Amino acid sequence: MIDPRALLTFHAVCEAGTISGAARMLNLSQPSVSNAIAALEARIGARLFDRSRSGIVLTAEGQALSLRARMLNNLLRDAESEVAGVRAGVWGPLQIGGTPGALVSLLPRAIGAFDDLGVKVSLNVVERPDSVLNEMLRSGDIELAFVTTEIGEMPDDLVETTISRDPFTLIVGRSHDDLPDQMSLAATRDLRWVLPEAHGAFRRQVDALFIANGLPMPREVVRCDSLLTTKAIVRSSNRVTILPRAVASAELSIGVLRAIVLEDANFTRSVGIRRHRDHLLSEAARQLLQYVASDV
Repeated sequence: MIDPRALLTFHAVCEAGTISGAARMLNLSQPSVSNAIAALEARIGARLFDRSRSGIVLTAEGQALSLRARMLNNLLRDAESEVAGVRAGVWGPLQIGGTPGALVSLLPRAIGAFDDLGVKVSLNVVERPDSVLNEMLRSGDIELAFVTTEIGEMPDDLVETTISRDPFTLIVGRSHDDLPDQMSLAATRDLRWVLPEAHGAFRRQVDALFIANGLPMPREVVRCDSLLTTKAIVRSSNRVTILPRAVASAELSIGVLRAIVLEDANFTRSVGIRRHRDHLLSEAARQLLQYVASDV
């Protein structure tokens, strides 16, 4: 069996990028770190990294083991914090991630449920692209990922659950009060747009919308991956965008933005939660799943 202390030492080397840096992180001597790595390499029968002038370069075996080392480090980090939280009557800390639109659509309802029930929870949230979230689930950096679902085939080690569906609509500001409440996508060809830049699930869905209607992508486009910035641009200019209705619900409710039904855009955006198939979920994560799924 691999010595977990040696695995944590290897994690520190991966994080620091050098033996000397890891020694400073761990408050150990450099020879102690070197000896721990040598013993670990002897135990697994493989070299973990090569040294270069700029630091370490992981071998294939080192790359594989680095993920496990990171998972162990995250497990111990969360275990200590979780015990302290239980003692104080607080669930967590729960580490979650998500794409901006999915988080906006689903997370507030879960937090509202926690608050309504008087549940105390420590929650850490990060926004990342789809592909990064998958790797964070594998490494244990997060337990749950709030994402657009039903886009493609899931990797064997991940599981996703669709929680809700929301129609795509044309979102406009007050400068477009003259536009009707319903219109075809083809009728928007002369409008100026704000659309997503990153090649993630949301970008693929928007592109598919134009392709399905036999339309070229708009030429006069501001590409922006920030939902907050996208909505601000649309609110303050004559540009338009396509968003799921729930993502713009706050602005729609006070009338600074308006949703126009796209007559030929007959599909919805699905959002839900992705997790690792083999990782045990904390109690906080299980409760969060329950609250999100129950309020649909």
